[in-house]
Formats: sequence, structure tokens, C-alpha cells
Amino acid sequence: MKAIVSNAVGGPNTLVLEDLAEPQPADDEVRVRVHACGVNYPDTLIIEDKYQFKPERPFSPGGEVAGVVDAIGSNVNDFKVGDKVIALVGWGGMAEKVVTKAFKCLPMPPDMPYDEAAAFIFTYGTSYYSLKQRAALQAGESLLVLGAAGGVGLAAVELGVAMGAKVVAAASSQEKIDLAIKHGASAGVVYPTGSLDKAAAKSLSNEFKQACGKGGADVIYDAVGGDYAEAALRAIAWKGRFLVVGFPAGIPSIPLNLALLKGCQIVGVFWGSFAEREPDENKNNGAEMFELYASKKIRPYVSARYPLDQAGQAITDLAERRAMGKVVVTID
Repeated sequence: MKAIVSNAVGGPNTLVLEDLAEPQPADDEVRVRVHACGVNYPDTLIIEDKYQFKPERPFSPGGEVAGVVDAIGSNVNDFKVGDKVIALVGWGGMAEKVVTKAFKCLPMPPDMPYDEAAAFIFTYGTSYYSLKQRAALQAGESLLVLGAAGGVGLAAVELGVAMGAKVVAAASSQEKIDLAIKHGASAGVVYPTGSLDKAAAKSLSNEFKQACGKGGADVIYDAVGGDYAEAALRAIAWKGRFLVVGFPAGIPSIPLNLALLKGCQIVGVFWGSFAEREPDENKNNGAEMFELYASKKIRPYVSARYPLDQAGQAITDLAERRAMGKVVVTID
């Protein structure tokens, strides 16, 4: 089979297309013939050994796939050959075939196309867990989403609207704000790129407050980090919840006196660990997300599709924050 392979630590330019032997499923695994692989922020980190998990090389990036089961282990009863599935594989998805534990697979809705299926679970799973379990977002509350046009950010916008919140989008360009508003946000704030000095951070915080309303943001969804985190936290409401989701702009340094003054919570979000530690609750989340998809309240926005031999470019576009919504590698 063909696969995009990381043979050495490095950026997307180090990835190569190679022929590899087809993997064989263990007793509790299934093998998936991959039709599409979603590109996510961990893909930019794992090839540079900056992610929590460091697979032995050679390996393929790509942790989220949609495809068809073409082999099963002897102890697998939930799936059969020919089933369409969405699978979370950790890595290995940018290949024609990949194996994963059967419990990491979900039946694919029959009317869902492969590219949308490969762009669904990671982003909506992260954002739904964030807003439901970690923030306990309530109808009528205000939700500020940083990085609102990215994969998880746009999912948070849609889910926040579906949950009855007033959603304020924050992103680095008016084009991205317009996309978030198209997906349900009621207002938007364009933040500057690069580092923020004290005056710029104060000005941005005031913009966040103005957009969110007099009391500030009840929930802040931070998928960006960097200097934007403190500016957003200064705009949080009393007893607000600040969700720590990701750091493409860098890991922020936050003065903890703000948490005291605001009476707020700073809450970490690690959806992958939640999915493993609380599989039944995660399964319930998945069922509810599929219901929201069926009712057309959420739908992945796939902005670009790349063939397998251009997977490195797909990761580059995501790493350099040029992508909006999700980018997907398609494998025919």
C-alpha cells in the first residue's frame, strides 16, 4: 500500500510517499481501507516529536479517518467487513490502509460523505466535550471563541449556537469572521497577528468585552493561546469558564490573580483522554453529535481537499494557519 511516511524528525517537507506492507489487524482490531483522512493540529506536532505521543519511526501522521472495514480480528464482534466507519487511529491515517482498536471506530451515518466523516469526530468531539462536560454551557450564556474559523473553533461556534448560546467569534481576518458568522456567530472581533504589547492587549480585551456584552464572556473557548489568552481572560464574566484547548500561537503565561479577581475557572480540555477514561459518556456525546448532524444543526466545513501525495502541503497549510474549517487528504 502507499503511505505518507515520517522517517526522521522534521516538518511537513520531510514526509515522503512510500510503498509499505499492509498492516494486519490484531484480535481486537479492525483494518480500514481509508477513503479520507482529516488533518488536525496534532499532525503538525507529532512529526516533530512535539506531541504527547511519539510513535516509533517510520510512521504515517493522520489520526482521524473515514473508510470501509476490509479485515477484522478474531475477537471483533461489533463490525464486519464492508462496514463504513469513522475511526480515531492516533497516527497512521495518511495511508491506503490502517489498523485500529475496534472500540475506536464508530459506524458512519449512511448519508455522510467520506470527506465530512473524516472531518467530524476530532473537531466536534473536542468542542462538544469542551462546551458540555467542561464548561456546562447554558442557553442564553455568552461564548467567546478564539480561532473561530479553524477546525475546532468553527465546530465550537456551531455547537454553541445549537446549545442556545450567544456566540462571539474571534479570528485573525475579516474573511474568517465572515465564515464564523455564516455558521451562526452573532458578532465577531478581528484580532491582530503577532505578539501583543500591553496597549494592544488592553485594546483587544476591551473589544472582547464590548462584543460579549456588559458582563463579559461566560465561557471562553481558547484554541489559539499566545498573547490572546490573557486578553480574553480579562474579558471573562464573573464565575466564567476559560477553556484551554490549544496553543498554535504559543503556550501562554497567565497571571493567576485574574482567576481570583474574576472568580472564574481555568479548565483544561483533553478530549482524547476523556474518550479513553469515560468511553460510555464519550459514546453518548457521539450519538448526540450525529443527531445534531442529522438535523442539520452542525456540518463540517471542508475548505480544501488534497491527494495523498500532497499530504505534506495539507499539514503545512494547517500549521501556518492558512486553513479555514477542515482540510482533508483524500485517498482513492
